Amino acid sequence: MSPSHAPQLHFRTCNLCEAMCGLRIETDGSKVLSIRGDDEDPFSQGHICPKAVALQDLHEDPDRLRHPVRRTASGWERMSWKDALDETANRLHAVQKAHGKDAVGVYSGNPTVHNHGAMLLLPFFLKALRTRNKFSATSVDQLPHHLASYLMLGHQLLIPIPDIDRTHFMLILGANPLASNGSLMTAPGVRGRLKAIQQRGGKVVVVDPRKTETARIADEHLFIRPSTDALWLWSLLHVLLHEVGARLGRLADFTDGLAHVRELSREFTPERAAAHTGIPADTTRRIARELAAAPSAVCYGRVGVSTQAFGGMCQWLINVLNVVTGNFDREGGAMFTRPAFDLVGGPKAMRSSRGSMGRWKSRVRGLPEFSGELPVSVLGEEILTEGEGRIRAMVTSAGNPVVSTPNGRQMDQAFASLDFMVSIDPYINETTRHAHIILPPVTQLERGHFDLIFNTFAVRDTVKYSPPLFTPPADSLHDWEIFLELKHRLDTLRGEPLARGELPYRALKALGPERLLDVGLRAGPYGMRLRPFRQGLSLASLKAQPHGVDLGPLKPCLPGRLATRERRIQLAPEPLVEDLQRLRSTFPPADPAARADGEFQLIGRRHVRDNNSWMHNVPKLVSGKPRCTLMVHPADAQRLGLREGDSARVTSRVGEVLAPVNVTDEVMPGVVSLPHGYGHARSGVQLQVAGAHAGVSINDLTDDQVIDGISGNAAFSAIQVRIQPLESSGSEVRPKQPSIG
Repeated sequence: MSPSHAPQLHFRTCNLCEAMCGLRIETDGSKVLSIRGDDEDPFSQGHICPKAVALQDLHEDPDRLRHPVRRTASGWERMSWKDALDETANRLHAVQKAHGKDAVGVYSGNPTVHNHGAMLLLPFFLKALRTRNKFSATSVDQLPHHLASYLMLGHQLLIPIPDIDRTHFMLILGANPLASNGSLMTAPGVRGRLKAIQQRGGKVVVVDPRKTETARIADEHLFIRPSTDALWLWSLLHVLLHEVGARLGRLADFTDGLAHVRELSREFTPERAAAHTGIPADTTRRIARELAAAPSAVCYGRVGVSTQAFGGMCQWLINVLNVVTGNFDREGGAMFTRPAFDLVGGPKAMRSSRGSMGRWKSRVRGLPEFSGELPVSVLGEEILTEGEGRIRAMVTSAGNPVVSTPNGRQMDQAFASLDFMVSIDPYINETTRHAHIILPPVTQLERGHFDLIFNTFAVRDTVKYSPPLFTPPADSLHDWEIFLELKHRLDTLRGEPLARGELPYRALKALGPERLLDVGLRAGPYGMRLRPFRQGLSLASLKAQPHGVDLGPLKPCLPGRLATRERRIQLAPEPLVEDLQRLRSTFPPADPAARADGEFQLIGRRHVRDNNSWMHNVPKLVSGKPRCTLMVHPADAQRLGLREGDSARVTSRVGEVLAPVNVTDEVMPGVVSLPHGYGHARSGVQLQVAGAHAGVSINDLTDDQVIDGISGNAAFSAIQVRIQPLESSGSEVRPKQPSIG
């Protein structure tokens, strides 16, 4: 008989999306008994979404790897950690010795930013690799934000956050916070926060090619043709600068470029924009005037305006809108956090890089780096294109680029061609099935948690540390330990001197992420001043406050927090102004050309139970009606002869999929939508639940050659596709996927 354990209560932050919801978790020994919202969490106040309960399922998932494995001709075989780490380092070193340091590429996925240990120690491993071929999920959906902040404000992480709790007018473009729980706007319980705007007499307006969950509760929803948002934003600026008048207020004392932006906006009248956007000119004028007249207002744009051909311009213009209406760095407008672990203004050793642009370019297409990374859209071609400098080996960490980056079938082919590939990941998925070795880290509940990144993007300053619920097995490693061990082995193989190799390795291993975290907290803005903590914030003081600490609402901080030269806002950065010619040529003043019969613009979508592809392996999150459907407007369906549940062939330049049709007026005519993260029918994937709900991958259609021209971000939105009906089918279609590897 197993020994009885008294149930234990734990308080934790959910780390499955950006919302930072507080959890109340009850355990008995090694078992999770219940997961509920923590009513005493000062930030989330008891709110959770359906994903929170998945922490138990992910911890207990039978498909999760617990030990390193090697791919062999007869299947996967278990390895010891020593053998796996030694072989990985030896093979990476051999590739670089034979073909140069850039012959190894690295891809880091979205879950990395939910893991403070990985965030703090991964840079040391990357430095040891010495490669310029670094890629991450940043250039999948958010690079335009970083670009705009870097060029306008001087730091890539100085991203303006909507002060949603105090605004009176919120204009939302290409964002669906009811599904995302807020993205680059960490806002648990966002439905209640949006409703509160309306209850205090304010207004919420959503601009999107789809009537999203957020649009349904808004005061007004405007359909806009995909990828025309920049043109519409310019038309708003035209009204504000030529008809209403700019109202910078105190911002005028430290803002440059207003006259230049005013002149640039002259040609973009609401009438010119209307022909392309589909938004009537009088509606544009009304929205602009409402934005200017509100007691406080904020414009917020997210994935839909970032993942398009003018993503960088959109994020630039959103910032400009907030500045010229006087709603930048003021209550109820776009504000900036002052987190306890300050990646922007903290001690130099703890700060994130301000950013960089164009220090080197990709080998094949010549796209520029940003902050030390190349756009992931070039990764496939950098592996497949022969010649000096070709990527021959890959390290992937917490990422699944085959289903999450453009032209997934090309990525499949690329990974299958590598001389060596190692994946730091708990699953054999669409990407890691190509790995020669997989190194699985401990589960989310076996490590502590601190939100380094999302405290930087929160709608309120808050801080919390969550200790591990369970002690990891003795024969397991954290991802940060994997990074350090690989760094140590690479340094040793290269014969690094003691001061650059062995000593830093020993010091970092002794410190670990928790002690580094403690140093950052003590040196941060609340480290010596916050009451009631007489000694200021530290890791120990946070552990004594398991529900977290409220640090108060966002506060005006400019110009002091600006990182530009002379601490001035740059409204008209030269690289962004130069990109305007591309917008002019794409959308000339004449009426847009009519689309050919059967041609559509493809957009993505997200559900509150989705985030990363591995969540599809959780039964609770994939239950109910199939969500991987092709949304088609009723008028388009009638013209094509499609009915609900029929199968349709969707074809783009790079591939095709077969998907079941959902006829709905949720999308505008001429637009179709598929969700992100599906496509689990590829051979060799060992995800039982996901395989039973395979769906199709939108990234078997998205085009790696279609990018935001200024940032290099992937342009998933407005992909040109053709739709053809197949015979009626009442069940989900699962087309045969390429069997590669």
